[in-house]
Amino acid sequence: MTAFAEERRADRAADAEQRRIDAAAVDARRIEREKAADERASRLNEQRQTDRVRAREAQARTRAERRAARGEALTPGNVYRKGTLALVTASALGSLPAQVLHFVGISPMLLPLPLAIEGAAWVMAAGVAYADERHLPGWVRWFLRLLVLAAAGFAASINYTYGLHLPGLSAPDRQAAGIGLAAVTLLGPVLFEIRQWVTTLSADTNSPEERARRRHERKRRRQHRSIAQLADRFVSAAPFGQLDFEEAFAHAWEIETGTSTPGMTPRLHQRAARSTAALAQAQRSAVGDSTGRGLFGRLFRRQTESSPIQNPNQDESPQSITNRLGSDLQESAPETPPAGTEPPTPESADPAPAVAPEPVAGPVAEVEPVKSAEPPVLRPVAAVESGPRRATGRVPQSARTPRPTRTPDELLTEARSATADWPDEKLTAEAIRKAVRTSSANGRLLRDALKAERAERAVSEAQAA
Repeated sequence: MTAFAEERRADRAADAEQRRIDAAAVDARRIEREKAADERASRLNEQRQTDRVRAREAQARTRAERRAARGEALTPGNVYRKGTLALVTASALGSLPAQVLHFVGISPMLLPLPLAIEGAAWVMAAGVAYADERHLPGWVRWFLRLLVLAAAGFAASINYTYGLHLPGLSAPDRQAAGIGLAAVTLLGPVLFEIRQWVTTLSADTNSPEERARRRHERKRRRQHRSIAQLADRFVSAAPFGQLDFEEAFAHAWEIETGTSTPGMTPRLHQRAARSTAALAQAQRSAVGDSTGRGLFGRLFRRQTESSPIQNPNQDESPQSITNRLGSDLQESAPETPPAGTEPPTPESADPAPAVAPEPVAGPVAEVEPVKSAEPPVLRPVAAVESGPRRATGRVPQSARTPRPTRTPDELLTEARSATADWPDEKLTAEAIRKAVRTSSANGRLLRDALKAERAERAVSEAQAA
């Protein structure tokens, strides 16, 4: 009994476990089905929302396109063109029946006559538009306009006569009917011609650059008539399309005026030369003569007055003077004059500078002053020391080797000959100073004088040319 009971309990437990597993599986399948349904519903909702957004965007695009189309259709140009065509159509519909009734009342055989008259007016009006499109000569357009006016005027006179003879109307009404029919007959061709004229002008003047170009062309032809005519002759003589008008005009300008610069003439070149000469004259501040001596002399005097200590012919720097001390110190005092002579008096002897000579290194020959009627003569005496000596200080004026003094005119002559073949860019104060061996101040003065001479020479050559 015990084993059987245990087996039954085990079977019942197994059945319960199986039922629990089956229930869990059923619940899992139900959850999966619900989850799939929820996902499917979510996708459907998203799709419906996307479709609604796309539909709204499509409607917005359609409305925008319609607004753009209405805006393009309702522009002033389109309204004017389409409105003119509508008025022209109404004019034709108002004038043609009166002409048909008038000619048919005379004879049914005259039925094609009003169609021919009205059609001639419109065909000639279309011919004016074609002439504008093909850029035909102006006389063609005006001839076609005369034909339009003739056909429209004849039709207007017929309609006016027909209106005056309408039965059953009073005299003022018949007058008004005649004038109205004549006006509507002329209104269509006139409006069409005005429309074509406005369209042509708007097409030609639509670009500001094009308008400016035409104004420039008219002004150039008006102000330079002979040159423009010569350029037209060049263009007509060359093969078609081979020569541009601008090139022909430049060539004609060079032939007429002798210069390739646009706008320049011989008279303008003379004015430019006179202006250059006046500018050079103002810069030179009235040069004394053609050699430039007056200018250099004034510059030299101004420079020396501003610095009176400056030696005009101080051709060497202090360093070069120091290098010359060795040769300068080899000169000694004057030789001893013969015995029995008296020393020179202050009136007969040359005045000596008041600067005391500085001592120099090395012994020199001892000199005694003696009486003599002649001025002392300086003779060099060899120094005792054999080796080179260095400078011990500033050499006094009496101990220096005298150098010839050059006048400003001599300096200018030397500078002019030394720089005769120099270009203008090489004409500097330092180069001139080295060439003529002078001071920096004199080099600047010489540079200014030489540049003034070259400017005057260029002005003279320009005036002569």
